[in-house]
Amino acid sequence: MSDTCCSTRQPRMILACSGGSNVGQITNQAAVELTREGLGKMFCLAGLGGGIPGLVQAARDAGPVTVLDGCAVGCAKAIADKAGLAGYAYLVVTNLGIAKVKDTQLAIRPDEVARVKQAARDGQPQN
Repeated sequence: MSDTCCSTRQPRMILACSGGSNVGQITNQAAVELTREGLGKMFCLAGLGGGIPGLVQAARDAGPVTVLDGCAVGCAKAIADKAGLAGYAYLVVTNLGIAKVKDTQLAIRPDEVARVKQAARDGQPQN
């Protein structure tokens, strides 16, 4: 994504789980890398969940939104829904065949991060 002086297009907002499991950490890493690669801009899910007024309004005013959850518990989706966001692209990492392990000491595998990033790039609204 290129930002130019004349562009009125807002960058994609990326909301990502960073939970206490391998899939939460994979999701977070994918969001960091997608931001670096220009797909969009990672946004503070915790602030949105905490109901911080400025962050909630910024999320509501955002252009396209991608919500990434590590597992089917759906914490990121619940936060996005509670904030009144709609029409966002939604992805659950465990739906990609990556098993959830409640251990953040596991190495984050680059191939799994790459799979999540590709699915996020291909994502369509699913909420």
